[in-house]
Amino acid sequence: MKSEKGVTLITLTIYVIVMICVIGIIAVVSGAFMKNLKDVDFNNEAIAEYTAFNTYFSEQVNRPGLKIILCEDDCVVFNDGVQYSFIKENKGIYRDKVKICWNVDSCTFTQSTENGKDVITVHFVSGKQDRTTTYTLK
Repeated sequence: MKSEKGVTLITLTIYVIVMICVIGIIAVVSGAFMKNLKDVDFNNEAIAEYTAFNTYFSEQVNRPGLKIILCEDDCVVFNDGVQYSFIKENKGIYRDKVKICWNVDSCTFTQSTENGKDVITVHFVSGKQDRTTTYTLK
């Protein structure tokens, strides 16, 4: 009687087929994961731009005694000399001459008065972020 040791050609073929299936599944899953990761990174960049703008602008409008001197679609100027401008050509928002936001698709400023207080409404668009925020001056 002969002993049956070793791997047969059929067993080896089955192992190879199983390994190819496993590698294929891992490739499909990791490809989908990487695509979604790029989308998340792009969205995070837009959120970071809005957060940077909101931080600077909120600090500005919360200063006591602040008045609006000029408010146009693409800029706003306060009585302390600080100006916020959106430059469409380079997709940036500037605080005076310092660029504080990049990759901004649109930013508009609108002035109004509510309950006797000056109010600025900012419409901010960057990537998938489309936000309208209202700031009331103290």
